[in-house]
Amino acid sequence: MFLPYIPIAILLILATGVAILVIVLGHLFGPRRPTERKSLPYESGMIPIGPATPRIPIRFYLVAVLFILFDIEVIFFFRAFEPPNDTVSYRRHQNFYSYLEHVVGYHQGSK
Repeated sequence: MFLPYIPIAILLILATGVAILVIVLGHLFGPRRPTERKSLPYESGMIPIGPATPRIPIRFYLVAVLFILFDIEVIFFFRAFEPPNDTVSYRRHQNFYSYLEHVVGYHQGSK
């Protein structure tokens, strides 16, 4: 029953094992010479001033969400260009709702 998934499981186990092995070997054999200067955050040679995470306006997140909406959802536009078959009506409904989602998302983002 799960026979076809055995190669995938073996690959996941091997990849996880190699990642853990590399991390452990790096900690075991890597140099450890911590100093005050090395433990400071790197700010292009400047002394860090202020908090590390400044406040970001909500408009930034709105633009990011709209980018994801319009970037990923464009894939579903390809349904309109498929050759017709016996599920044409179902596909037209899918396309309509996908286009409607884009119109609503664009309208909400332009407010």
